[in-house]
Amino acid sequence: MRIVLVGPPGAGKGTQAAYLAENLSIPHISTGDLFRANISQGTDLGKQARAYMDAGRLVPDEVTIGMAKDRMSQPDAVNGFLLDGFPRNVGQAEALDVMLKDEGVKLDAVLDLEVPEEEVVKRIAGRRICRNDSAHVFHATYNPPKTEGVCDVCGGELYQRDDDSEETVRTRLEVYHTQTEPIIDYYRAQGLVVTISALGKVTEVTERAMAALKKSDDQD
Repeated sequence: MRIVLVGPPGAGKGTQAAYLAENLSIPHISTGDLFRANISQGTDLGKQARAYMDAGRLVPDEVTIGMAKDRMSQPDAVNGFLLDGFPRNVGQAEALDVMLKDEGVKLDAVLDLEVPEEEVVKRIAGRRICRNDSAHVFHATYNPPKTEGVCDVCGGELYQRDDDSEETVRTRLEVYHTQTEPIIDYYRAQGLVVTISALGKVTEVTERAMAALKKSDDQD
């Protein structure tokens, strides 16, 4: 299957993408991984991206599209892939359509993870990270430490990252609504959108997603 995964920040896209890709035996292609790989390998696209990022500017669509096109042409993606973070806007979605048409293939589904806005704010703004080890993550509501402000694992100080503050989360949501959400309508017009609730346990959301994708595939 060829799937695009969309949803607001805090919807759990990265987690679900990993589980779904494993269940479907297709590669999980995320923009974050694409950027890191191209920059670390020193590719031409990576050098272009780094120049923009070092200057504090947004990486142009054509650079992101170029990275995605290169990754989707790799042998492991011939029979399918799950895109996470791409396309990020309608222009990128149109470019993806052209890419796939040139290859004589098409998307099977666009999986839309739906989460109420206040739940997104609660999920992200409640995160607390250990200063000693960023892999030690807690949550004020869902996974609180035994002692407030103290890491259960190593005793380090827990803090809230600047980009996890409620104000920043709401700004990120506004960017999502303005730039990314329109691709849902774009793909809905093509009959590709499958919307599921991303509330509940991770395994429950994965099962919900797999069932919805199977139903969508059976209808094709």
